[in-house]
Amino acid sequence: MRVLAKPVLAIAMTLAAASAQAQTYDPSYPICLQTFGRNGNAISCGYTSMPKCRLSASGRAAQCITNPYFAGPNSGRTRRQQRMQ
Repeated sequence: MRVLAKPVLAIAMTLAAASAQAQTYDPSYPICLQTFGRNGNAISCGYTSMPKCRLSASGRAAQCITNPYFAGPNSGRTRRQQRMQ
């Protein structure tokens, strides 16, 4: 019975696992355009300013949002160097 239980458990865990999706937010850009449509919603990050994004969103079922995963500009200094000053 134990011999059968392990494969059944492995198959059940594999089938229950959710499929992985691609990352929605690009950490290189601070502004994202969220569009709404019949086929679903989409988020595309590729805007450097809110006015540029609003131009793309104008006249569409869309809105501009700030990117919660924006990495920000890299100053080239480490946290330790910043604390010492």
